[in-house]
Amino acid sequence: MIKNVAILFYLKKRTNAKEEKVPVYVRITCDGQRAELATGQKIEAKFWNPSEERAKGKTDGVSKLNTELNEVQLRITDTIRYLKDCGEELTAEKIKNRFLGKTEKPIMLIEVFKEHNRKVAALVNQEFAPATVTRYETTLKHTQDFMQWKYKIKDIRVKEIDHRFISEFEFYLRSERKCNNNSAFKYIKNFGKIIRICLASGWITVNPFLNYKIKIKKVDRPFLSKEELEIMAYKEFSSVRLELVRDIFLFSCYTGLAYIDVQTLKRSEVVKGFDGERWIFTSRQKTDTPSRIPLLPYALGVIDKYENHPQCEGENSLLPILSNQKMNAYLKEIADLCGINKDLTFHIARHTFATTVTLLNGVPIESVSKMLGHTNIKTTQHYARILDLKVGEDMGLLRKKLQS
Repeated sequence: MIKNVAILFYLKKRTNAKEEKVPVYVRITCDGQRAELATGQKIEAKFWNPSEERAKGKTDGVSKLNTELNEVQLRITDTIRYLKDCGEELTAEKIKNRFLGKTEKPIMLIEVFKEHNRKVAALVNQEFAPATVTRYETTLKHTQDFMQWKYKIKDIRVKEIDHRFISEFEFYLRSERKCNNNSAFKYIKNFGKIIRICLASGWITVNPFLNYKIKIKKVDRPFLSKEELEIMAYKEFSSVRLELVRDIFLFSCYTGLAYIDVQTLKRSEVVKGFDGERWIFTSRQKTDTPSRIPLLPYALGVIDKYENHPQCEGENSLLPILSNQKMNAYLKEIADLCGINKDLTFHIARHTFATTVTLLNGVPIESVSKMLGHTNIKTTQHYARILDLKVGEDMGLLRKKLQS
């Protein structure tokens, strides 16, 4: 944005001063904001021409003073031009400081990023989930590795980040880090928050994300069919650990709870609902939104099965869940033993609840969304695909109605 800058020379007579000569000051005005500084020159008031902003007369002293003032004006003009060429936001104070040699410390990207992450970490379990901290720390590491890979630098001034920087960052994520489209999208989105902080703080004035586009792609999310759920439920395992993992995984299939929500679930969060049946009343760790889930028979059976488990009694937890990494490792073994040809992970349980357990059995998507703890029904639609079988059933009912 072009800003108007005015330079004015004037006499500044000090109160009660008895000196014959008055100091000459210069005032810099930029968009209504002023900064003044002494020129180091003095002159008798009678020899000063306010309209010309210079000394009047033809003596050597007057000529020398005016030459000094012209030099000051030229240096201020050069300072303004330099700040503009550097893309700096012009302010009267910034022009004055630069003129006096008081340069501001540049705002650096990694410093801003680390400060942001420090604040997020300080608010874990209050405003942010632990996974959010991990996500931003990973984005920071990718940003640092990218700058070393592309520019051989450890940090960069935020003013130097432009459209090309972001485009090259995306290319790095896809090529060097082998990120798929949606992973690259999430890292760029996280990086975008840091840029928004810089914009809001006035450290940059032009958004480098202007005209930059990257879209998340819809992914076919795997889930278990009704038959696969039954095979897993009735499968007998020789290992107690595999049986435990199977039970907790199927508990999630019949409640829609994510791993972190099952892990933190307390006994006190199983309550009697308005219908007299047992419900889960909890809040999602990821979004801190309430989730109200009526408990289906299989889920109730799992709760009752592990009611007296030592880990549950000692920690007041509802289920004796293992780490997410161990759960996923055992689930792959369970899939092999059950003949399920899918890359089984704990998160598939949430998709299974949304599709096979609820939508396919006629539960409205609005109810599914509420049980999943989503704040937007569009999020639910990513999980809950309307299956061909359900569409066929619905159209069959319509066909009968029309025929009758």
